[in-house]
Amino acid sequence: MTQRFIMTAFGKDRPGIAADVTEILFENGCKLEDTSMTLLAGEFTLILLFTAESADVAAPLSKACRRLELEKNISAFLRPLEPREAKPTNGFFTRSLHVEGLDHSGIVYKISRFLSLKGVNIVDLRSSVKPSPESGTAMYVMDIRVQIPEGTAMTTLEEGLVEVADELNVDIALSAG
Repeated sequence: MTQRFIMTAFGKDRPGIAADVTEILFENGCKLEDTSMTLLAGEFTLILLFTAESADVAAPLSKACRRLELEKNISAFLRPLEPREAKPTNGFFTRSLHVEGLDHSGIVYKISRFLSLKGVNIVDLRSSVKPSPESGTAMYVMDIRVQIPEGTAMTTLEEGLVEVADELNVDIALSAG
């Protein structure tokens, strides 16, 4: 029986981190499905979704994660997943939000809380802080892909986003796709 897992790992950026982490998956007969890898504040971070032909691989993988910590200074965490659930193919539509404004605390929290209260699901969120080209002031930029339930009153959702944007002093643009 196939077992699915999610692994998160991170370590000080250097050549070979992706190879070190994925080597233990390869050695244990695992197959990568989805990955996200990026550099955050000098730490290379990995999020991996993978399958194994047997749940018996959990113990050797956990041991290999501890070995990564000791030998390579890479922190790795493993979590088995429940069997696949059928993804709904309808009942929602996808939109994108682009957020931009002066960097300050609470932007992700307040926007994600508003979306959750409206039943809107975040499926991808990317953000960064960049200096403004004119002044060098820290600007927060965030792109979010969301699933909106069919039947949602878009005017109400858009008006709510305007209120959140005003409260946070940021610009929020909602677009298709």
